[in-house]
This record gives sequence, structure tokens and C-alpha cells, in this order.
Amino acid sequence: MIYTTKYDSPIGEMTLASSEGMLIGAWIEGQKYYMNGINVDEVEVNNKDEVLIKAKEWLDKYFAGKKPNLADLPLCPGGTSFQREVWAVVCNIPYGETGTYSDIANTLKILTGEAPSSQSVGNAVSHNPLLVIIPCHRVVGKDGSMVGYSGGLKAKEFLLNLEKDSKNNN
Repeated sequence: MIYTTKYDSPIGEMTLASSEGMLIGAWIEGQKYYMNGINVDEVEVNNKDEVLIKAKEWLDKYFAGKKPNLADLPLCPGGTSFQREVWAVVCNIPYGETGTYSDIANTLKILTGEAPSSQSVGNAVSHNPLLVIIPCHRVVGKDGSMVGYSGGLKAKEFLLNLEKDSKNNN
């Protein structure tokens, strides 16, 4: 069974999903790949699920300009092993900072010995099922440009500014 709940965020209403005690999804309504791979026949709204409550608390802290710890959430994003490797590298981009697709590709080359293309990294980033939590909004173009975000560039800009302002005020 997959449990879901709604979360009202400054970037739009989000749907959070858990399964077997793990957070598996955090999507912005209307985003690209919204609830991708989720069988709607297995979904049940549950506003009392402990994992979903923790995710809401985590998001409350994040949107309040604090820096919540990813380790506070039991994460289990679906996806291929390559996508999960990319998302793990994305999680290491420091709060309030950015990295590029080629930075991620270079890190993966060091970690795995294989050199993925920036395009394949970009494809994996775009399929991130845990928006905001796995901070793919921190990935920018090689010139620092605002490129691609499945939640929309307006949301990406908001999240980067939130982190930048919070980092500068702490």
C-alpha cells in the first residue's frame, strides 16, 4: 500500500507518498513526471502516516529557512540504480550552493569508474521523485544558468533564493 497526503508549500501544493515506512515521493502538483511509476490502485490517503508527518515537519523547517537533515527522513526513491547514484551525488551539493550536470558526471566517474554523459545525468535529475528533499534544484547549467527543473523554473529560483538568503542570515 502507498500512503499519500497533501502539503501546502510556497511553491505549490505537494503530494507526499510513503510505502513500507519509507518516503518514496514528494511531487509538486502539475510537475513533469508527477507520481511517475505509482500505481493509483495502490494509493490511499493517510494523513496520520508517521513517515508523511515527518516529511511535513522536515518541509516546514526547510521552508522556514532552516537546514533540516536528510538523515531525519527514511528515503527510498524508486528509479534505476544509475538514477539513485545521481540522486545520491545531488544530495551532497551543499545547502545554498549549486553544482552542474558535468560536476555530477565527474563525481560519478570518480566513484564508479564510468563516465556518464551530462545528458544522462540531466535525465536522471529530471526524474527525481523527491523534489525539494533530494535537492535537484541545486543543479544548474555549466555557466550557472537556471536550466531544467521538473517543478518549473519559478520554483527552482524560489528554492535557490530561499537557501541563499537563509545561508547568508545564519
